[in-house]
Amino acid sequence: MSQKKIHDDQKYVDGLVANNSFIIQAIYDKFAPKVVNYIKQNNGDEHSAQDIIQETIITIYNQGSQKKLQLTCPFDAYFFLLCKRKWLNHLKKNNKNQVTINEEVLSKNDDAQELSFETSDFENKQALFNQMFQKLGTACKELLKATFKTKSMEEVAKSLDISYAYARKKKSICIGQLTKLVQESSTFNQLNY
Repeated sequence: MSQKKIHDDQKYVDGLVANNSFIIQAIYDKFAPKVVNYIKQNNGDEHSAQDIIQETIITIYNQGSQKKLQLTCPFDAYFFLLCKRKWLNHLKKNNKNQVTINEEVLSKNDDAQELSFETSDFENKQALFNQMFQKLGTACKELLKATFKTKSMEEVAKSLDISYAYARKKKSICIGQLTKLVQESSTFNQLNY
């Protein structure tokens, strides 16, 4: 996607990352009704639709802030595909087999499809990472959380009241444990690592 032109709707992603209340309200006003309508037509209700919309906004925020998401398609197409995929996954989890897919509502935009697949992949990897992170010991979790927040290992060591050399060695060990947990999980081979 590196050679593709950034779409004018990038303003919605940037607005989410900047926590711009006008952009967030515009997303709800312009794009949410289509999602609500789709979910209502497919075994859902207003409350479920609002949950899916909220989850999708958080996902796009995370993609924008952590992965510097560059939108190469209309925001509407991307947003709708993510919401649709989240809803279908929700239905699948709850074994609701009767799903009516209104093809007129679906976007045929290839960039939106590609971005939505990348976002879903990112979400799945993030969930696996978080799940395995919770299996680490307290000392590893504290050290790694500190390194996520602070750029300098000197500052991390100082904040945890340990030596710099120990902090570096312990970080390496903890990352090794986390990597091993991720790679040994049954989900790992299903993801595109």
